[in-house]
Amino acid sequence: MADIFDVIADATRRDILNLLHQRSQAEIGTGEQGTSVSEIVTALGLSQPTVSKHLKVLREANLVTVREEGQHRFYRLSPDPLEDVEDWLLPLLGGEAVTEDVLTLAASLPAQARQVADAIGQAAAAGTHRVESAVQAVVKKLGGNKGSDS
Repeated sequence: MADIFDVIADATRRDILNLLHQRSQAEIGTGEQGTSVSEIVTALGLSQPTVSKHLKVLREANLVTVREEGQHRFYRLSPDPLEDVEDWLLPLLGGEAVTEDVLTLAASLPAQARQVADAIGQAAAAGTHRVESAVQAVVKKLGGNKGSDS
């Protein structure tokens, strides 16, 4: 099995994981159970063989589960393996591990409140990433200009 970091290093696989995550959030309370390969192909504008190839890698890494219904395959995100990434990443970002109290509190929230909290967390993380990327780009540009000013 490939290392989890190798698996998520591919942008197409990250796009598939993001799509499955978005769909799983939208499915809450609807009774739907997964996203078909054709839905992934359409949503991402990729060929079916390309999507199938990446889904195989994601399956082997246990990042997705598949439900077969006749000739159709329905995929769902299985985020548990991403805990290794989170455990590695949090200390680098200065974050601390989530305490059991926070997990208990989150589990006690109604589904709609969890969805809102998740959306806020994702927006905050995305905003933080954009700011950090912009600062790094400016620092890199300024660092590159210092040598040309001499």
